[in-house]
Amino acid sequence: MMTVHEVSKISGVSIRAMHHYDKIGLLPATEVTSAGYRLYDDTALERLQHILLFKELEFSLKEIKDILDSPDFDRDKALEQQIHLLELRKEHIENLIDLARGIKMIGVKEMSFEAFDTRKIDEYAEQAKASWGKTDAYKEYEQKAAGRSIEEQHSINARLMGIFAEFGKIRNQDPESAEAVELAKKLQDFITEHFYKCTDKILMGLGSMYAGGGEFTINIDKVGGEGTAVFADKAIRALCRK
Repeated sequence: MMTVHEVSKISGVSIRAMHHYDKIGLLPATEVTSAGYRLYDDTALERLQHILLFKELEFSLKEIKDILDSPDFDRDKALEQQIHLLELRKEHIENLIDLARGIKMIGVKEMSFEAFDTRKIDEYAEQAKASWGKTDAYKEYEQKAAGRSIEEQHSINARLMGIFAEFGKIRNQDPESAEAVELAKKLQDFITEHFYKCTDKILMGLGSMYAGGGEFTINIDKVGGEGTAVFADKAIRALCRK
């Protein structure tokens, strides 16, 4: 058993924050002594680690409490996501170190800002947050996906990428053209039918992810040609403005 001061010292979480976590039921003390000292066991420390993980994914304290108290909470899944997120951040920091060393040795030869790009990290964090957030859209997706075979899921994914291939064929046109907007509507309807109700707000968010420069952009441009993801995002925005 560890005191609140000891937990604060090893975790970096302030004593004030620890008291607040206890007060709102997020991290109750395992035991409180007759003198009023809060004590924490290994189970409580493991819960604190998960709290800090979800804070990294920018969940509110209330959301974190709901997730950790849920009977569906998957410890291994949470740890897997934590590991991957840390690996992405490690790669990002190493790129910054290499850039700084290069500038120190030879000065600025190329005006490249790739080392500052955090889109892969942001994209993964968003995906992880969506999977734990249990929004209505995500719940609907889980329900629809539950009854599908691997072959059916692959078929749906292939048809989705086929729509982006269609975007690729017209990517040199005006993204506000009737054909481009119609294709954006086709994408929206496809997502609604096979994944979740795709509102204009959700579609706009997806468009930003498609054009964000991460894995989505790479995969979409792979099937449609360079610039397809950005074109699709513009067509989506044109549709949602109507």
